[in-house]
Amino acid sequence: MSKARILVVDDEANARNALAEILREEDYQVETAADGFKALARAESFAPDLVLSDLKMPGMDGVELLGKLKNTPELDVEVVVMTAFGAVETAVAAMRAGAADYLTKPLNTDELLVVLDRALERCRLRQEATQLREQLKNRYSFSNIIGAAPEMQQLFKSISQIAPSRATVLLSGESGTGKELVAAAIHHSSNRADRPFIKLHCAALAESLLESELFGHERGAFTGADRRREGRFERADGGTLFLDEIGEISAATQVKLLRVLQEREFERVGGNQTLKVDVRVIAATNRDLREMVEKGQFREDLFYRLNVINVHLPPLRQRAGDIPALALHFAKRYSQDNGKTVTKISDRALSLLAGHSWHGNVRELENVIERAVVLAEGDTIEMSHLPGELVAEPQSGSVPLVPGATMAELERHAILTTLEACGGSTSKAADVLGISVRKIQYKLQEYGAAPKSHVPAIHMRAANSK
Repeated sequence: MSKARILVVDDEANARNALAEILREEDYQVETAADGFKALARAESFAPDLVLSDLKMPGMDGVELLGKLKNTPELDVEVVVMTAFGAVETAVAAMRAGAADYLTKPLNTDELLVVLDRALERCRLRQEATQLREQLKNRYSFSNIIGAAPEMQQLFKSISQIAPSRATVLLSGESGTGKELVAAAIHHSSNRADRPFIKLHCAALAESLLESELFGHERGAFTGADRRREGRFERADGGTLFLDEIGEISAATQVKLLRVLQEREFERVGGNQTLKVDVRVIAATNRDLREMVEKGQFREDLFYRLNVINVHLPPLRQRAGDIPALALHFAKRYSQDNGKTVTKISDRALSLLAGHSWHGNVRELENVIERAVVLAEGDTIEMSHLPGELVAEPQSGSVPLVPGATMAELERHAILTTLEACGGSTSKAADVLGISVRKIQYKLQEYGAAPKSHVPAIHMRAANSK
């Protein structure tokens, strides 16, 4: 297998062919071109990793060819130029224009191979970085946030509307509902996606350390500050700063944060130089900040600065219909991560998952599925792979567990009992269950009886199945 693809461009046939032969002996895949115009056409079909081009050529010289290669978005290529010994200034100018390196003629084979290795390593690192950024973008794309419930569909719509702006966003919701994932989705769907996405968990640090983490510090600012350190705001310049658990910051830090949001400037701890940044702030909390404002625990002006756009993430128990899709999504992810072939979840295991109250929300479900994947021996997650406390606990929530019941029976129980609790209103029941009114109406026609006559049937079948 060849090491890399190299396009050799030189108007002198003997030099071009000799150089190509040397590179082929080194296991490179090589194509050649006699001038810049032919090189552009060959590059389009050959897609080289590196172009090795003479600078002095008729028609289109090496510098012009370099410019056209660098301005072709579909080509991700390094360029090394070759020049006569007395024309090094031209080669240096080519490097300023984007060439990776230059070689002087007559070429030294050892030097040639060292320069090519160095340039190709740069190419490899850049390609890997591009792939990692693409993988990161795909992972945090809002299309990867799973949810069919109306609340989640509204969330997806909000993200697509919010992302292009620079407005501050406040994400609210219980722990484990995916606030960090949504924050990342907003960033990676915005025009700041190629800039940093910096995170800080505000509740994890003492007040003095939090201030230093946010704004940085100067050398000697406090004991142990032996050098200047950039804060998260500086590191996020041009990008997005995600502040998790914003409700936990002290009153003093609230004042300084308010200033940054208002003026977009700050000073490092122990410093007097005013720094300006362009940072979009996305904050998250599992606390009721309005209530904290009323109690004097959180600044009202800061709350309004943070709450420009509010996005609430519903707890998992309010969208129980999404549990099967989420569970399968996590099963496939952790199956890949652990070299497994798990692609299915048994009906009984799904019944357990559907009946759990999930106080830890999506994060708890993810942890349970990761554990199950590790324990699974085949391609299916069974009840035995779920935590013992999950199997043993009495089920709660809108879809109660009955051992031995099928998913269809659990669905029937959920629809009928919810409908009964909503006074027969199909629209209210649909909102609670996260399904359409039409589906409820269709299911009611299928059941053909009143709610109360069907609820005990699940328990009866469960008892008979033991």
